Amino acid sequence: MDDFLSLDAVAQARAVRDGQVSAREPAEAAIAAIEARDGELNSVIFRRFERALAEIDDIPVDAPFRGVPILLKDLGWRQAGEPYSAGSNVRDGLDAAAADGYGVELLRQAGFVILGRTNTPEFGSTITTEPLAFGPTRNPYDPEYSAGGSSGGSAAAVAAGMVALATASDGGGSIRIPASMCGLVGLKPTRGRVSMGPDLGEGWSGMSAPGFISRTVRDTAAALDVVAGLRPGDPYDAPALPGPLAAEVGADPGRLRIGFVTAHPRGDVPAVPVVTEAVTRAAALLEALGHDVTPGGPAALGESGFPARYGAVVAANLAAQVDSLGELRGRTVEPAELEPRNAAMVAAARRRSASEHILDIQWLDGFRRRLAAWWSAGHDLLLMPSLGVEPFRLGWIPPDDLGVAFGRIAHAVSFTSTVNATGQPAISLPLHTTEAGLPVGVQLVAAFGREDLLVRVAAQVERARPFQHLAMG
Repeated sequence: MDDFLSLDAVAQARAVRDGQVSAREPAEAAIAAIEARDGELNSVIFRRFERALAEIDDIPVDAPFRGVPILLKDLGWRQAGEPYSAGSNVRDGLDAAAADGYGVELLRQAGFVILGRTNTPEFGSTITTEPLAFGPTRNPYDPEYSAGGSSGGSAAAVAAGMVALATASDGGGSIRIPASMCGLVGLKPTRGRVSMGPDLGEGWSGMSAPGFISRTVRDTAAALDVVAGLRPGDPYDAPALPGPLAAEVGADPGRLRIGFVTAHPRGDVPAVPVVTEAVTRAAALLEALGHDVTPGGPAALGESGFPARYGAVVAANLAAQVDSLGELRGRTVEPAELEPRNAAMVAAARRRSASEHILDIQWLDGFRRRLAAWWSAGHDLLLMPSLGVEPFRLGWIPPDDLGVAFGRIAHAVSFTSTVNATGQPAISLPLHTTEAGLPVGVQLVAAFGREDLLVRVAAQVERARPFQHLAMG
């Protein structure tokens, strides 16, 4: 079944539907692959193989993804009765969810078979998946390298061919960065496109968005179709799409105005030659496909006030999450129970007042309008790096030298976190590699609500330059 596992989720679903394989065989093949390949990678931290196989007979025959195996990121994406850690030992002994999250509920209704949960850094607060609670996830391209974060476990599992699709989430680049590091497709949806209920109305003050990591554009589009939509009580909704995103695969995007940025306009992010080359080559490809491609992007990208405001809002949300865990277990979470990076962020947040937090939010409100004006002025897409640094080894984000760690994280997310603040959709595509063969992604950013345009262009790029993935088996 190795050849079968190399198929994307859409093709796997078709094979089940057409009777080429039974509804049980895809999950059995994925389980065998996880058992054979994950020992070194450490991407799947909770496994529910027997329960998953027992559920297959109850999947309706007409479910569109009947029998297709999937893994859930262990941050958000709660599943009833299953363990949940958010990458932290603090959650040990806490009760599992009483009910599925809305996204998980919809995945199960669509026929996906949930095999387990994937590794993530503690509370998803960094760009490498090396939690003390579960150990590092290794990159399938080179086990000495990080798979990225915070959706690194999901990315490693998909890149290694264990499953075709895994859930993810992105609060500062946590879908796009691991997609870049592992040679995959990663789309951060528009704010409000996918509900975070019933547990949350929003994540990280609206900056986090649930999504997927996959090997093909059509898988990402089809999976988002399954989980997208407003649910009762959600604080906001994304603009309606013209139709299913899956229908946008293969649609002509027309001639688009695309700006591109290789060096960060703030001037405080060191230029990286391989990243510059990746964007430059992608720009040339888009121009060859008939688009108007010119250097430049929104002036607001260069505003020096952004990193501190963004970081303060993330830290405030982390402090609230830690306080909530303390209430849930009936005793305060002490700093020593947290990883040093998170303890420092919580302490910093607690030194700020509520009014300072609101002022940060209001500053980001203005930033969002200033950045969005570039699209309103007639541009369609912005091309930028997915990762502001070259692919990095495990341990490059030191757990104890916080000054070095925060500086490196800030450089890494410099091209992604702004899009979280604005809520716009962005997609990372695997279009380049280093001399050592490590993947390097580039991202395209669309105006608020325009995932349809991203899918059209991404599919056009994929046809013109088919994405290369690791050999399976």
